[in-house]
Amino acid sequence: MAVIDLRSDTVTKPTDEMRRAMAEAEVGDDVFGEDPTVNRLQERSAEILGKEAGLLTTSGTMSNLIALLTYCHRGDEVIMGDQAHIFWNESAGAAALAGAQSRLVPNDDQGRISPADVEAAIRPKTNIHFPPTTLVCLENTHNRCSGMVLTPEDTKGVADVAHAAGAAVHLDGARIFNASVALEVPPAELVKDVDDVSFCLSKGLSCPVGSVIVGTQDFIDQARKWRKMIGGGMRQAGVIAAAGLVAMDTMIDRLADDHANAKKLAEGLANIDGLSVDPERIQTNIVIFEVDPAMSTVQEFMAALDREGVKVSYPGEHTIRMVTHREIDSSEIDDALARISNVAKGFK
Repeated sequence: MAVIDLRSDTVTKPTDEMRRAMAEAEVGDDVFGEDPTVNRLQERSAEILGKEAGLLTTSGTMSNLIALLTYCHRGDEVIMGDQAHIFWNESAGAAALAGAQSRLVPNDDQGRISPADVEAAIRPKTNIHFPPTTLVCLENTHNRCSGMVLTPEDTKGVADVAHAAGAAVHLDGARIFNASVALEVPPAELVKDVDDVSFCLSKGLSCPVGSVIVGTQDFIDQARKWRKMIGGGMRQAGVIAAAGLVAMDTMIDRLADDHANAKKLAEGLANIDGLSVDPERIQTNIVIFEVDPAMSTVQEFMAALDREGVKVSYPGEHTIRMVTHREIDSSEIDDALARISNVAKGFK
């Protein structure tokens, strides 16, 4: 029985074209800024996202941490949604390494945070009892909110409030190209109002490793120093960047296939007794569904799925996450649904 791995789009492996490009990549010492393939990827990333410059990092978590380190002094405060990946899934790097305090405002069920909530949460810099608000973080698409997308208007509303208060705006855009494809809006339009944005190469774009952060030239100059300090300076990193260049040319448009498969998956799950999900809420490649606790605990249901060769991840007390990607086609969605249905029937 073949395993159907829906844990994350990070499980994707590089394409043959990526492997060839990696093997043949022109390289140099990137810490000295002399790797031509890295430089091309950074320039291409900045161009497609409408920013001045870019920086290759090892991961989205590193990119997010670098943004925090660049904007914040120790004791500053960062506003973000209460479902933010930075808060939930990045090992408290904001506190442990950047020395920044997180102030949480509610995410709605579409992953948005309200400009009014952000404005109310901003601390006045004149009061010595308060940590100054120096950064607001957004996320697009939103991982813990079923891959929902932020529109340009959603982003601008928060960015205008933050900038009026003298705070910068960082966008965790790990899956920003999914948002672009879903909305049929150029990626630069989605990020035009934020100060910087990071995106992952190793999720739906199918690269083996890497993330890129883009922003102003001054921001990237500072970010480069922080990358070095936290151990992210890589030498002949063109072997990584080469896959990224292939991905930019070949992997973005095909994300629409992942979105279609996620919608199909959600529609099938909605018809299985004991499981609930609203297929109309599925905009990209993440499906989060509820397991009726009267039928099974999430842990029991996941264990049964694993025995049936369906791998999933566990984001909540009563919910399970599935993520579609390049290595899962429509027929495997059908197969996964049949196995999931059998598991659910086994708990009746």
